[in-house]
Amino acid sequence: MKRKIEETDMEIVWQSPANPPERKDYIFRNGRRHVRPYYFEFIAHVKNRWAGKTIVDLFTDEFKGRDRDYYISAVKCGRIQVDGQLVPVSFIVKPSQKISHFLHRHEPPVMTWDVKILQTEPDVVTICKPASVPVHPCGQYRKNTVVGILQAEHGLAPLFPIHRLDRLVSGLLILARSAAQADIFRQQIEGGMVHKQYIARVIGEFPEEEQVVDTNIDHNAREGRSSAEVGDSCSDAPTRGKTACTKFTRISTNGIQSIVLCEPVTGRTHQIRVHLQHAGHPIANDMLYLSKHVSDRSAEGMGADRAAANSDHSPASGVGKIKSTSHEDSSEDFSIDPMCTNCPSLAPKGYDYHEEALWLHCFRYSGPGWVYECPHPDWASLS
Repeated sequence: MKRKIEETDMEIVWQSPANPPERKDYIFRNGRRHVRPYYFEFIAHVKNRWAGKTIVDLFTDEFKGRDRDYYISAVKCGRIQVDGQLVPVSFIVKPSQKISHFLHRHEPPVMTWDVKILQTEPDVVTICKPASVPVHPCGQYRKNTVVGILQAEHGLAPLFPIHRLDRLVSGLLILARSAAQADIFRQQIEGGMVHKQYIARVIGEFPEEEQVVDTNIDHNAREGRSSAEVGDSCSDAPTRGKTACTKFTRISTNGIQSIVLCEPVTGRTHQIRVHLQHAGHPIANDMLYLSKHVSDRSAEGMGADRAAANSDHSPASGVGKIKSTSHEDSSEDFSIDPMCTNCPSLAPKGYDYHEEALWLHCFRYSGPGWVYECPHPDWASLS
């Protein structure tokens, strides 16, 4: 539900996770889909380790995106509340108390490529996910997600993604239309009955024969990256990583780069990306996992997606078109909040406008009695 809070000179309507995205929430500008900044209530409950701190010290210590002066002002004007009540800046928090932080929320933009619906069935929807768009709400993203966009533009809700795709990865995404159907898919995936196929464009001349990388993967959530865990056969030290296996088959090569079929047997975070790096052939524009010794010639063309932002077709999906955009980078499409630390910018502070679509694309999932496919992207051809 939407809540109204009256401030000295304006009445603000605050949204919560219960408010669905709407078509009017989006602004298309300079090749990117922005979300019109909106007022949002973030809710947390006091953890045991927070107890005994003042409300200002808690926010200053735990939420470092804003400075102490902001939090003092937010408490004084009621934008930070405890159990729905205004409190003084000296208020000491207790375990399990509900803390509300009312913010003018700016979501990061995504590229404006369409979220193209491939198939609509009574129990399943399949789409071609464009790169840069996260699948579901996470972190700073809520409306600028596949689930949010499908609800806003097509009225499709609820939807239950049955597998993951990294935000910068494009391709086939299967969404169940009920929790029961999602559970059926989950059981098949966990039972090893689902065959997953991706295509990648990698550095170097990939070997002609099939390559199987069977190396544990250790994910560091704090750093946002994974690593292949190369164990010492003579050591008794326990491994931290999870078992992971991926099969790779070369489709084509020009001697500088190669197109590779990737078939993950397991489903670890960044598995294909890390196993390709481990094999000595990282994805050609994967700046997170590229070796420092990649030659300029091998990495040529890595800016193709950035340039394509001004063209009609998406190099990430191979289908769909970029939505029309406005030419002015102004704040006329949204209201400026005097306390907001992101205004007057449309995007939040720290957003990287130069990120690109990763050359990794999911094109086929198959299981007992079913198969779903997605067109190959434009970059999958070396000609």
